[in-house]
Amino acid sequence: MNATIATSIFAAFMVLTLALGLLAVRGGGRRKGGLDEWSVGGRSLGTVFIWVLMAGESYTSFSYLGAAGWGYNFGAPVLYVLAYMSCGYAVGFVAGPMLWSYARRHGLVGITDLVAHRYGRRWLGTAVAILATVCLLPYIQLQITGMGVVVTTISYGAISLNWAYFIGFAVTTLFVVVSGLRGSAWVSVLKDILVIATLAFLAVYVPLHYFDGYGPFLDRIVAEKPQWLTFPGHASGGLGQGWFITTSLLNSLTVVIFPTTVAGYLGARSADALRRNAVLLPFYNVLLFVPMLLGMAALFVVPGLTGADSNLALFKLVVDSLPAWLVGVTGVAAALSSIVPMAVFMLVIGTMWGRSVLGAVPRLAHRQKLWSQVVVVVAGGLALLLTYTAPNTLVRLSLISYEGMAQLVPMILLGLVWRRLTLYGAVSGLVVGLVVVCGLVFTEHDPVWGMNAGIVALAVNLVVALAVTWLGPRPVDDRPDAEVLASDLDPEDGPGEAGSGAGEDGAAGGEGVAGVSPSPAK
Repeated sequence: MNATIATSIFAAFMVLTLALGLLAVRGGGRRKGGLDEWSVGGRSLGTVFIWVLMAGESYTSFSYLGAAGWGYNFGAPVLYVLAYMSCGYAVGFVAGPMLWSYARRHGLVGITDLVAHRYGRRWLGTAVAILATVCLLPYIQLQITGMGVVVTTISYGAISLNWAYFIGFAVTTLFVVVSGLRGSAWVSVLKDILVIATLAFLAVYVPLHYFDGYGPFLDRIVAEKPQWLTFPGHASGGLGQGWFITTSLLNSLTVVIFPTTVAGYLGARSADALRRNAVLLPFYNVLLFVPMLLGMAALFVVPGLTGADSNLALFKLVVDSLPAWLVGVTGVAAALSSIVPMAVFMLVIGTMWGRSVLGAVPRLAHRQKLWSQVVVVVAGGLALLLTYTAPNTLVRLSLISYEGMAQLVPMILLGLVWRRLTLYGAVSGLVVGLVVVCGLVFTEHDPVWGMNAGIVALAVNLVVALAVTWLGPRPVDDRPDAEVLASDLDPEDGPGEAGSGAGEDGAAGGEGVAGVSPSPAK
């Protein structure tokens, strides 16, 4: 009976999710058909939609599973999530409008466009697309796996893992292909309503139900589990203060240029919407305290969880004590926390390949949106297939996903604010940074000297980029931004309207795929 009730609630909400995602395409109004509308919502999303969309990317299945699991296993080190996200929003207050303005001025729709345009090389956009895809595919698999675990648990085993994986893939793929970023934003509204409601309820219910309040609960942690409350936590393998500080710094910079974050930036209606969003988003982070605390509460209620089972700490509390309908609603909130970020990951991969890889081929350039939609299905299908057949393949890659993406920070952020940074400098720094981070992580030297290996690699990356820029050669057509702008804008385009005269898929006119001028300005 419990399984029937919970499963029925889950099924009803999945239908509602799909309907919202598909109906969102009508929200585009007269702006229909182009890659610009599909990939960045026609650059028309206001503060509310941008807020829920970007909150949806930050509050994923990790928040229900991983955050509770880290709280259960380690304790204090899990607070790095709150630290880096809050600091990242502060960085985004400055960097977000800068990225939005540059992309809007040149008619760009993603980070591959940004680097190709800034450095005047189409192949660089292709290279960044490949790197970003390698780093993002593990996140798609993580969301598929997270949804499978959640759905199987809240359905009391009635829905198998394999079916849960497929449901997540099918629902997400269908509405992303049809409605793009706008569909993700609409579904994010439903997700956030459920997340806020369920976590607010659990934050009150669990301490009262199991411990007679927060006072006795916290007293018990202090008395029986004090090592969970201080660095380096319990059995965390050296995740002390140095690791916490360097990880928070690295991730706060990386989250700003992460492809999914940039997609949210570029979908905004205005730079002011991004600034308001950066001010409001930290309030959402308060919710992250709930799964962290509930993970530690599970230490006393369901002791002895090990390995992957520790990620179910929160749901063990829920399933064991709540009526089936509440279990179903909580599970839907967690499932949507997988679907929304999965949708944005797939959308970004599709856009990068449709725009900067397949779209760079002259014979294919006029159908960039179509190729982007095809790649969405292929990327999601590949992640699903590997989830079934070789899950450890992407798990292994996930070790360097965030630290690998961090190596793009100098190329993108420094490259936009410091026009002297050369192509040779940016690429040299990126290559060296990737080699260092892969060497450290895959030889199990992370943390290294008590620090996050990614920050060490980023420091080497930056030094190399600056040294090559100052001492190395300058490309013949290494042009300042003002000259790139002059060569790329259509004479009929006014300021801020670059790309408005694009073809069906929003590509820049002529052969300037990804906004790159086909010939040097000088």
